[in-house]
Amino acid sequence: MKRQLLIIATYLLPLMANAQDFKPVNKNASPEAVKLLSFLYQIKGKHILSGQQNYNSDLNMFSDSAYAITGKYPALWGSDFMMWGDKDLGQKLVYEAQKKWHDGYLVTIMWHQGRPTDDAPYDWKTSIQGKLTDAEWTELTTPNTPLNKRWLADIDKKAVYLKQLRDSHVPVLWRPYHEMNGVWFWWGDKKGKNGIQKLWKMMYDRYTNYHKLNNLIWVWGANGLRDIPKDEAYDYKLYYPGADYVDILGSDVYHFDYEQKDYNELLSLANGKIIVLGETGELPKAEVLAAQPQWAWFMVWTSWLWTDNTHDRVKEIYNLPQTLNHDEVKTMLQK
Repeated sequence: MKRQLLIIATYLLPLMANAQDFKPVNKNASPEAVKLLSFLYQIKGKHILSGQQNYNSDLNMFSDSAYAITGKYPALWGSDFMMWGDKDLGQKLVYEAQKKWHDGYLVTIMWHQGRPTDDAPYDWKTSIQGKLTDAEWTELTTPNTPLNKRWLADIDKKAVYLKQLRDSHVPVLWRPYHEMNGVWFWWGDKKGKNGIQKLWKMMYDRYTNYHKLNNLIWVWGANGLRDIPKDEAYDYKLYYPGADYVDILGSDVYHFDYEQKDYNELLSLANGKIIVLGETGELPKAEVLAAQPQWAWFMVWTSWLWTDNTHDRVKEIYNLPQTLNHDEVKTMLQK
């Protein structure tokens, strides 16, 4: 409790008095989304939020594991709309996200979307990690074509769930088409204005202007840059849709690839916007965070909490002075 009060007194209250009026890219963003983004700017460069990804088939397993290791729950709770076989677990995810937000957690949702040429159930290797030909990509991104209509029908199904969260006043850190600068998903490595930049803008327009999903904060989550054969990930800027369509920029970093040059490149592209570690495998050490202080959160990917981190490493980062965990964030958000 002493640590929580010290953080609030030292950082949050002065920042609240002098906070700039940072707005989501959606000019009609809900009050909850505006408040959440403002909070993230208030801690920017001073704190990092702990986060944990959970499978939608078991929505608390890995957050509970973090607590078992550290005695603290992560501030950020994450899950995924991905279908497991023919099971759509979206409604279960919605109920849990509502509970999490109202208990003071930040909520981030992503989506391993099935390839739009396929029908459910979506196979991981042949569909989610499948490919689209150039002709299929052009059809997908051309309005009123058969493939475009299939894609619209699919994203509209997820809009139903996101509307439930909107109507219950839950802001969502929405992270679609992650790791788009890599080569391993069907939406991956589509460079330029007619590539993923276009598809991102299409989803943004559909969700913002048609479905009025004003509770979404748009998180563009690329992958850390790589040049390993069959695991390539290319320059961020080739896939970035622009500042008018993105609230937060992120990078997924595995295998302790916390390269300073990659951090600097993302920071430059962000041009003052928030940057985050959208997914992590091995957690950063204190010296990494000292050299890279602008990360606003880290989110450990599911079982990597166990397989690629010692208990001591997890305890260390949860107990760093700049780390904010669930109890502290809950207190801050209630102010």
